[in-house]
Amino acid sequence: MCKEKFLLYALVMTVALTCQVQADDIWEQETLTNGFWGLNDSLAASGIEVGFGITNIYQLNVNGGTSTHNHQGRHTGSYDLEIGADLQQLLGIEGATFYVHTEGSWSKTDIDATSIGSAFGVNADAGGRRSMDVTEVWYEQALLDDTLRIRLGKLDIGGGFECRGCPVSFDGSAFANDETGQFLNGALVNNPTIPFPDKGLGVVFYWNPIEWWYASVGAIDAQADARETGFNTAFKDKDYFFFVFETGIAPLLDSANGPMPGAYRVGLWNDPQPKTNSDGAKNYRDDVGAYLSFDQMFCKENSDLQDNQGTGAFFRYGYANSEKNDIAGFWSFGLQCTGLVDGRDGDVFGVGYANGIFSNNASTTYTDDNEDVLEVYYNAQVTPWLNVSPMVQYVADPGGNNTAKDAAVFGLRAQWTF
Repeated sequence: MCKEKFLLYALVMTVALTCQVQADDIWEQETLTNGFWGLNDSLAASGIEVGFGITNIYQLNVNGGTSTHNHQGRHTGSYDLEIGADLQQLLGIEGATFYVHTEGSWSKTDIDATSIGSAFGVNADAGGRRSMDVTEVWYEQALLDDTLRIRLGKLDIGGGFECRGCPVSFDGSAFANDETGQFLNGALVNNPTIPFPDKGLGVVFYWNPIEWWYASVGAIDAQADARETGFNTAFKDKDYFFFVFETGIAPLLDSANGPMPGAYRVGLWNDPQPKTNSDGAKNYRDDVGAYLSFDQMFCKENSDLQDNQGTGAFFRYGYANSEKNDIAGFWSFGLQCTGLVDGRDGDVFGVGYANGIFSNNASTTYTDDNEDVLEVYYNAQVTPWLNVSPMVQYVADPGGNNTAKDAAVFGLRAQWTF
């Protein structure tokens, strides 16, 4: 028996035995293995939390794009292993947290490269063929009565803080920021005008002196490669660091069923690397841009504070210099509804639209001014540990090519929590 078949057989047998032993309550427990058969509960007593999830995606281009017959890249997947430690509970260091994130992915290519040619990417979860990468290792210290947080190490500059329960710092969104459970198109996960570097060495300061207001600033290695430690690019030869600043408010709107959360963010960024758009011959320094990101719940289904059933909307806008970037303007908007169907309180329905405006200075690369994306998904909670999401995307003028036919992409995503 080959190694791959043996590992698959072992996984199937493990799941089968788990189902047999816990047949009465497996469909109700939070994770498939019930917290690794109780190990998580033991670790939690010492301040350690462990999470493991697997995402599998199948996509099919049924019309347009570059090919409707190429089978490569239709199936992709990824896993995430996360370990968090409360160092106050573990070692007595007040206000300290330590976090490690390991990722892996498959297949070697994705459907964009073989069948679509989108500038945004119709599969933001695709990461190529990677067995295991330690993509985040950071330390966080809370100071000044927990109003100031300092995070440093190898980190993801695009997220990780919350203000009144809403994701912020940087370009966050409560409804369009997670490719494993929300929209899958890259333009509906993050703002494509922001040249976020890969996960690398950096530091973020998050200040939240007032409950409803925050400000944050971060710097990260602009040449980072998540597959490496980061020391070779951050502190060798020319050192370029990407800087980003964001501030915002997180109001709670009144309703008959209690407060409805929202967040309104505005940000500025600077990338000092010499760069140009795809047609440019001259390199420029100090690329600067700005962005907005808003989301707000406007309909709440009931007064239970722990229940997030209801409807919310989001909006993004981004500007980048057309001499230095291929995408010079961007905007998107959409809706998310939780518990839309009676008796399906954990299901989520989302619809989003995104428009990217290509640089006029990159006219030979992009023969059309825009790429437009419409995506609709329904995330069905089969059990607390299994979600299945059918989805469809319509991509107009993929890759800014006015000779390319509009693409219609159907997909199915399954996400397991172990």
